[in-house]
Amino acid sequence: MALRDVEESDLPIFFEHQRDPEANRMAAFPAREWDAFVTHWRAKILGNRSAGKQAIVVDDKVVGNVLAWDQDGKRFVAYWIGREYWGRGVATAALMEYLQHDKRRPLHAYVVVHNVGSVRVLKKCGFRRVGEPETGPGNGAPDGAEELLFQLDQ
Repeated sequence: MALRDVEESDLPIFFEHQRDPEANRMAAFPAREWDAFVTHWRAKILGNRSAGKQAIVVDDKVVGNVLAWDQDGKRFVAYWIGREYWGRGVATAALMEYLQHDKRRPLHAYVVVHNVGSVRVLKKCGFRRVGEPETGPGNGAPDGAEELLFQLDQ
């Protein structure tokens, strides 16, 4: 597993990942249509100099991404992995690697309560749960989705 800067040519791969119905359910995040997806990525991620944006590569294949951004005075991190790579330790390895490069702390992450895999990844990477569950939309989750906020201090 390796990280590299996201390239515009990665967007079709990320687009397909975010269209996976099971991934949408796990993340409680709705898929976007192509035009909206590309517009969001170009304006909010690729065009944002303060955003961290790394492609996750396994065996020379892009399998996901790790992103970080500033929102409401806090730094947030998130990742998205293609379903065929779930349960293989890729998300944990990618986030651990990313944390070696983005040293800004505290770092925050929202995760939907039912996404136990992501909760496990965050805990393995040193994040701790803070506060009580919140009902979305926090990190873009739809209204009614219960989210947990995690924080990494060190």
